[in-house]
Amino acid sequence: MRIINKHISQALVHILFWMLFVFVSLFLFSDFYWKENPFLQYLVLLVVIVYINNFLLLPFFVRKKLYILYVFVFAAISFLATQLYCYSFAQCGCTVFKCLSDYLWQSLVPLIFFSFVWILYRFIDKQEEVETIKKQHTEMELKFLKSQINPHVLFNNLNTIYSYALEKPKETPELVLMLSENLKHVLYESNEKTISLEKEIHFIDNYIKFQKIRTEGIKQINYSKTIDTIQHYIAPLLLITIIENAFKHSTINSTVNIHIEVINGVLNFTCINNFDNEKVNSSDLKIGLQNLEKRLELIYKDAYTLNINKTDLFKVTLKLNLK
Repeated sequence: MRIINKHISQALVHILFWMLFVFVSLFLFSDFYWKENPFLQYLVLLVVIVYINNFLLLPFFVRKKLYILYVFVFAAISFLATQLYCYSFAQCGCTVFKCLSDYLWQSLVPLIFFSFVWILYRFIDKQEEVETIKKQHTEMELKFLKSQINPHVLFNNLNTIYSYALEKPKETPELVLMLSENLKHVLYESNEKTISLEKEIHFIDNYIKFQKIRTEGIKQINYSKTIDTIQHYIAPLLLITIIENAFKHSTINSTVNIHIEVINGVLNFTCINNFDNEKVNSSDLKIGLQNLEKRLELIYKDAYTLNINKTDLFKVTLKLNLK
């Protein structure tokens, strides 16, 4: 559709220019009758010269980057075309300089105008090509970043089900159902650019339920939500990176505090946990947070604030405009 619109716009530009050019030229040559006006005869040759320039000369010299040589060729074509008009069509019998001063514009105006149009549309095509490449690169990078997140989430859930199957087999089916929902979310729903906030929160709820079971007697989990409406959309698997790091790198017999607040389309997320200095400086934690920042920059540029504080506690706050 875009290609069709581009061709239509080009055709309109060409048609409108030639109509205006013919009108102006005939108006200036009002002393001649239409049938006697040599400009009408010359117009055919001028059209041929213009489109040879557009389809052959310009693409060739630009591709070869012979810009200076093209200027000389352009000047030579304009000069010869003007001389042809003076001595073969108009037969004015004037000097070379008089001919150039009176009639050069007829050769230069269409050549310059359509050369400019050609360069302009070529520039637009290049910009669209660059934007397409950037978009493809962004999509590939997002898929790569998400692929780094998914295995960790699923691995932890599987470990929890395995341990529960040994200790409390009667409660295992519920966990399997929760895992099934999480699998659906990770494998299918997370492929979308954005998903409903309701689905993402449900996924986080399930994940934290798994962690409460997995860390029972080892860690205290305080999880709270204040959400005025779930009728919003969010990029999938953003918050889970922070939550997973909190459980993975917090110390034994510590507390993990997680709070999600959504008010007036603005999400405020806070995750606080104790930490081990050796773990908090590990490469996998840094990679996880770096990936998160990359995703935020790609998807929510200028619409988010991410703060990471490592003093007495490891505190991550994220403010996200969901509108």
